[in-house]
Amino acid sequence: MIEKKKVVCIQCHTGCRQEAHIEDGKLIGVGPDLDFPKGEAFASIVRGCPRAAAIVDYFYHPGRLNYPLKRAGARGENKWVQISWDQALDEIAGKMQKLIDMYGPETIGSTAGTGRTTDEFRWRFLNLLGSPNMVGQGEICYGEYLALMYAMFGWKLFPVVRAETQCVLIWGGGGPRYWNVLWRNIIKAHKAGGIKVIVIDPRGIDATQHADLWLRVRPGTDGALAMGMIRYVIEHELYDKAFVQHWCFGFDELRARVQPYTLERVSEITWIPQEKIKQAVEWYTTLKPAAMTHGIGIEHPANAMETLHAVFALRALTGNIDVKGGDVFTTAYPDIIHEQEIELHDKLSPEQAKKQLGSDRFRILSCEGFTTTHEFTHKAWGKEMVLNRSGQFQRYAHAPSFYRAALTGKPYPLKGIVTLSSNPVVTQANSKLVYEALKALDLYVVVDFFMTPSGQLADYVLPGTTYLERPWIWSYAMIVGSERAMPAIVPGKYERWTDYKVWKGLGDRLGQKEYWPWEDLEEVYDYRLKPSGMTFKEFMAKGGVAAGKGGFKRYEANGFGTSTGKVELYSKALEKLGYDPLPEFREPPESPVSTPELAKEYPFVLTTGGRFLPYYNSEHRQIERHRKRYPWPIMEMHPDAAKKLGINDGDWVWLESPRGRCRQVCKHTESIDPRVVHAQHGWWYPEDPGEEPSLHGLWKSNINVLTDDDPDICNALNGGWPLRALLCKVYRCEEGNL
Repeated sequence: MIEKKKVVCIQCHTGCRQEAHIEDGKLIGVGPDLDFPKGEAFASIVRGCPRAAAIVDYFYHPGRLNYPLKRAGARGENKWVQISWDQALDEIAGKMQKLIDMYGPETIGSTAGTGRTTDEFRWRFLNLLGSPNMVGQGEICYGEYLALMYAMFGWKLFPVVRAETQCVLIWGGGGPRYWNVLWRNIIKAHKAGGIKVIVIDPRGIDATQHADLWLRVRPGTDGALAMGMIRYVIEHELYDKAFVQHWCFGFDELRARVQPYTLERVSEITWIPQEKIKQAVEWYTTLKPAAMTHGIGIEHPANAMETLHAVFALRALTGNIDVKGGDVFTTAYPDIIHEQEIELHDKLSPEQAKKQLGSDRFRILSCEGFTTTHEFTHKAWGKEMVLNRSGQFQRYAHAPSFYRAALTGKPYPLKGIVTLSSNPVVTQANSKLVYEALKALDLYVVVDFFMTPSGQLADYVLPGTTYLERPWIWSYAMIVGSERAMPAIVPGKYERWTDYKVWKGLGDRLGQKEYWPWEDLEEVYDYRLKPSGMTFKEFMAKGGVAAGKGGFKRYEANGFGTSTGKVELYSKALEKLGYDPLPEFREPPESPVSTPELAKEYPFVLTTGGRFLPYYNSEHRQIERHRKRYPWPIMEMHPDAAKKLGINDGDWVWLESPRGRCRQVCKHTESIDPRVVHAQHGWWYPEDPGEEPSLHGLWKSNINVLTDDDPDICNALNGGWPLRALLCKVYRCEEGNL
């Protein structure tokens, strides 16, 4: 008989609710959960997902980590000895304590990935320890969106495409492989007719195939485009006058700021014809209600925060805010103790918070910025909504400053790092510096599902649990429960621990025992669900989902959650943090315009990081069926540009920047400007030797060998490092294929 368990997959950010199918104790597959509310919307995504199709291969892969490993040779020698969990945690905690005694708790830090784990417990451990130094991807993914949303609107908006929607603007991604349910709704509405789809992207991605209008923007110039669109909207009185008059603060200041951005100038900057810009503006402002979604394409350049400010201001001017068929505020999920309460941010003293690496310079995603940007949220939404805000995306230390502290000891030594389900030497910009920083540590611990290049540099590698091996609650616009489908421990085969158990084990050994009263995750969720009157098992028995009450134009009751009670086009929160309160376009620090001499040697504009199936960031490359389908990294280049360099479709090529070079396979495409190339990210080769110098092929195709993270070129507000809009050159690889 087949047993079915309700689980939430987090192998990407769609968070599909699935049914895990188990027969005689063995996982045999996953399928859609049709009992889930609107489960059919997720069903086609689950059925078509290559990662879901390969879940048995993934779960039972012989490369899964099974027991704690301790380094038995020099770092990078790939020599390990298996040890018990008690020995591992005793030794790690003992070494942490010695480092804390010498340098203070801030000498211990942690690196996070993109949502494979329950990070509220990481925060709890660090806050109790007294360290403000956790780094993740918030500076270049989602955290910057949240910070600007809270600063300008007092809460976060998401597009909800309905039958009423007349126009959708997709800016820099935000469609397929990003929010898949939204994308399905867009496709459905577009096929039904009557809806216009506008896509702004440097590449001919999937979304452009369904677009009525495509603006092929020069990478890194989206901010200029947004400023020009705002100017056109104001000049031609296309904005929602009633909404702007009653609910926007700083309109006159914004109007003055955008005056230099004529269509002629913006067209010259962005490489987009004026008529296309004009058409996009007129459709987006007159076909109402309209919805807008953006992706990491505009969160990756060095000018991302200023760009988002302008894009969000454009959003506000249309008046499509919290309206049916437009952009809608998310609602607090009810009857639960929220993640922020679990994180215990109040346990980190103000004195320790000020030691957060990089926070003296890059403040909006720091502890200070987190407090400042949600200072007035309660006015509009109440305490419940305020607590909905986890610090997981917005209280980060600055990653480039973090790794430099490990390498140089300035402004103080960072001596110990715990990496939990992330692979920083592959996914962090400037891989060479990150590698040197990790090698310089006194203590490096990695918790993961598989051995990685980062894991090869660790002192201890600990086996973590996938979403199938632990219960959990996924909390976003609603709360969704996920049962433990498979055991985390099978005597004689493997002993994997949840990240909760890892942090509790360390916390218990470092004087935090009273703050870790729950034996396992299910007890944690029983505690969190107390306000609902249900245990976790009872919650799952009733469907495992709960959502708050929605609505539209809710700002009419209590205003917006900002200091003025309005949408702050002129942001008082940014002003309080010492930043420009208005949007502005800043040319990328490395471009044909800002560095013309460098562009003579490196003539192509490099953009990286476009999402592609079956992989997700640096994951899944050990899965054989995926590698058969997608064996090598692909870089895209216009055939005219390739022909001039003697590069054929399918040739291996070198991509090189002033930082270094890597190899990928060239794919000709006419959908990209001849002056632009795109390279894939996250590539390493699990089948290659783990020991140095290989580190599983770390240096072969890793595009982050080319990217830069110099704090002086990072975004001034949040410290985001440029992963797009860089310069490179391309030439044939004569050394042969990999």
